[in-house]
This record gives sequence, C-alpha cells and structure tokens, in this order.
Amino acid sequence: MTDSTLSFSFDAALLARAKKIKLLTCDVDGVLTDGRIYFNDDGIESRAFCAADGLGLKLLIAAGIEVAWITGSRAKAILHRANVLGVKRVIRNVMDKKTPWEQLVEDLGLPFEACAHIGDDAPDLPLITGSGLGVTVPNAPPSLRDAAHFVTRAQGGMGAVREVCDLILSAQNIRFDATMQRSA
Repeated sequence: MTDSTLSFSFDAALLARAKKIKLLTCDVDGVLTDGRIYFNDDGIESRAFCAADGLGLKLLIAAGIEVAWITGSRAKAILHRANVLGVKRVIRNVMDKKTPWEQLVEDLGLPFEACAHIGDDAPDLPLITGSGLGVTVPNAPPSLRDAAHFVTRAQGGMGAVREVCDLILSAQNIRFDATMQRSA
C-alpha cells in the first residue's frame, strides 16, 4: 500500500477543506469507539478501539497534524489509548466542548478553518459547525449529519476516524509510505 487513500475518492470541495487542516479533534465514545461501554462484575469500565483508526491517527501525527481528543467521559482507558497512539492532548469530562476546543485552537494559534472535528452527538455540534472540516458518523442524529461537511461511510469505532485521516492525508498529498518512514 503506497497511497494514503484506501478504497474511495473524495470530491474537490471536501479535499479543498481538508487541505487546510492542521488540527484534528475527535470525540471518543461513538467515534473512536462504537459507543458501547463494558462493565465487568467489579464495575471496571472498558471500551474497544479500532486499530485502523489508531494507525490513521499515528500517520497524521507523523505528518505534523495535531491530534486532540475531547470527550464527556472521564474513563482512564481513554488516557491509556491516547498514550499508546501518541495523542498528547486529551480533554475529558466536559459536556460543553466548545470552550475547551476554542482554548485549544487559540493555544495552537490556528484559525478555525485549519481545524477538523469528528463527533457523533449534540455536544459536538458547535465544533462541527465551527470547524473548517466538520465530520460525523452515519448513525449520528440528523442535526449533526445535516451540519457536517462529511459523513463517514464507516460507523464510529469501525474505521470512521481512519476515513478522516485518509481524507486529510490525501488532500495534503501526504503519501502513506513516506509518513510511515517518518514515524519509524
């Protein structure tokens, strides 16, 4: 595999938006996971993450794109997964995501059009509408699907984030093989 796009192409308007992206923020539950939360008999919480999404995020980071997660959850599993992937910015336990997102964008010195966000529910709507590239998943509420610039083909936790990563890498003409060499 030598190209960052896997099995489909993107339209010109979407590629133009993705070409400007310097920051991708992601919701976690329902985006990086399928939204299900597991509890064992001792009450310990866990989630399942998609390996393809993880590789996509590693490729973005290696290409110099900032990645951050903003979630309403406070689960420690999120921090563990972020650490494995090299995601340095994780904002947890927030229902009003707009305020910390705006602070992050300001701290990074980016214009909003250089930001992409993928989310799946109401707390993500201001980030989707405020970003240069707003993305959601197919099972998101109609208000999010209508507001988004792009609705992934894959469900959350099943490769949706990888689609966004591939879109950004493709739009910026960053090749898969070159990015992998930089991350090695």
